Amino acid sequence: MEYFYIKPDVAGGIGRGTIMDTSVHPPVVGKLVYQMEGWFGDVIITTFPCFLVVAEVKQALQNIGFSGANFAHAEITKSEDFLELQPHVELPQFVWLKVDGKAGHDDFGIAGDLRLVISKRVLDLLDDFGIPSATVEPYDGR
Repeated sequence: MEYFYIKPDVAGGIGRGTIMDTSVHPPVVGKLVYQMEGWFGDVIITTFPCFLVVAEVKQALQNIGFSGANFAHAEITKSEDFLELQPHVELPQFVWLKVDGKAGHDDFGIAGDLRLVISKRVLDLLDDFGIPSATVEPYDGR
């Protein structure tokens, strides 16, 4: 199977109320509050060290029987900039995609350089739902 690095859109950042242990690298997040700064339709978004997907993608992933991740609740807030610049944008429901797989083996994994690695079938699924701002390149096994 082919694998790819994917750099999802950074649509926001760590919000107030997030519980995170920054004494380790990468930080370990216990509770995620994602503050949306601007969203342009991508179904997978990020802020280091977390990834989120829309609920429809979660369901589609469960339907194909993916490996290397699980889901958890994430609280989504909107920044003042978001409210000012995109006041009419209705956000879909996002869920936290907690990646714990092995890069180049599971459908989701984290490479040694901490980049997200996904399988071709996950890339195809994400592409079908829409990842206009994501950067994708072949995984080189590192």
